[in-house]
Amino acid sequence: MHTSRRTFLKQATAGALAAPFSFAQKRRQPNVLFILADEWRAQATGYNGDPNVATPVLDRLARESASFQNAISGTPVCCPARASLMTGQYPLTNGVFINDVELKPRGETLAQVFNRAGYHTGYIGKWHLYGSPDGNYGRRLAFIPKDKRLGFEYWKACECSHDYNHSLYFEGDNPSPQYWPGYDAIAQTDDACRFIEANTRQPFFLFLSLGPPHFPYETAPEPHRSQYAGRAMQLRPNVPAEQQRAATTILRGYSAHIAALDACFDKLLRTLERLRIADDTIVVFTSDHGDMLLSQGLTTKLYPWEESIRVPFLLRYPRRLGHGGGKITTPLNYPDIMPTLLGLANLKIPEGVQGLDHSAQLGSHAANAWPEFPAALLSLPVPITEARRYGIAEYRGLRTERYTYVRSIHGPWLLYDNAADPHQVHNLVGHNAQRDLQNRLDDMLQARLKNLDDEFLPAKEYVQRANVGHYKEVNTPVGHIRSPWGDWESTLERAKS
Repeated sequence: MHTSRRTFLKQATAGALAAPFSFAQKRRQPNVLFILADEWRAQATGYNGDPNVATPVLDRLARESASFQNAISGTPVCCPARASLMTGQYPLTNGVFINDVELKPRGETLAQVFNRAGYHTGYIGKWHLYGSPDGNYGRRLAFIPKDKRLGFEYWKACECSHDYNHSLYFEGDNPSPQYWPGYDAIAQTDDACRFIEANTRQPFFLFLSLGPPHFPYETAPEPHRSQYAGRAMQLRPNVPAEQQRAATTILRGYSAHIAALDACFDKLLRTLERLRIADDTIVVFTSDHGDMLLSQGLTTKLYPWEESIRVPFLLRYPRRLGHGGGKITTPLNYPDIMPTLLGLANLKIPEGVQGLDHSAQLGSHAANAWPEFPAALLSLPVPITEARRYGIAEYRGLRTERYTYVRSIHGPWLLYDNAADPHQVHNLVGHNAQRDLQNRLDDMLQARLKNLDDEFLPAKEYVQRANVGHYKEVNTPVGHIRSPWGDWESTLERAKS
């Protein structure tokens, strides 16, 4: 059952927060354990009703957490999502709107704020913010200098690797590569537990960035692969019939990775409980973006459909929010994560942050300017890789609690009523019955773009400005738009008429 902001706050305060909260009552600032998976879509969790995946630990965490049902990766690409998380800014502001562009922040980053507040900061796992200026992934296995770590002190990370069973990392300032033993997520989780055990006297901010369930799908540990070998899988109704066999194979591997990560989360949560710091630790679990898994006939991410943009987002903080959990339907976008965490920790949000502080929904006294009709901005300023192969043009859009509306550079493109059509097989753009709704959403989108100084220019303009025309990903051959539910090009023509 979905709950409003007011209802969730009432439920939360009924337990641990029966009296108004005062920061003076706390012994110390809360710890923060931030767990980021890669390419894990919101639909692939037991607590969201997926019959294929086994996530008993996440399901328990969800019962104790604020669960943002409409958490959105507005630019569903690895580097842009991560850059927005670290800066609280949209991609055209922080400069990272395609993969492998180095983040060069102009203001304080998430870890720098926590570091300045006396936190011991740590980062373990995939980084993907150092960039590869050669445009051909040249830095993905390179040593990352200290001044490029954006405020993280403890450091066991790699720019980008998805070889989960032979996974490279660098420790601290040692430029010699090391390798995680076995399946990297398990070893990284063990290291995170050791970090937590060593930092019980000083508040910590630990970021654990895991590679799975991002492809390759078939490389999870054997016990979990066996768990799904030959298993019947329930596909989403928007997977085209001719692709269902391939989708089933992919989904088995994807689910095996998820099962492996769920076991890792058990270790982390048990460590917090054993050390008796669970109540004073903000635990966040989310993903940088989703994965289509052949829904809409598409692979990977990059697109404005639900499987790509919606991500799991659980936030547990018992000392402040109680143990009851609750569901929040207000859209939360990636630039919102930084100010929300800072609001919960009662830390000042730096100038230049563009995201909204959602801690006000969780019982905070932080000031907040909520839009009358909240919506997450969707954008792909420059299509790369698979987006180009599928003929997806640059786009901007909005994801509200109920609707998805998207314009491509050519004009109105997609409109879905996600309540009536959760699998998005009926595009309403250009339908006379939805004309007023489409116009209203289009006006909202234009106002949002104006507020962000987003000119919505052709992709080539941003490529030229950023001097990334030599990047491999922007030179992928362009394919033709295709859809199992009708030609998207015809939809554009109908919308213009």
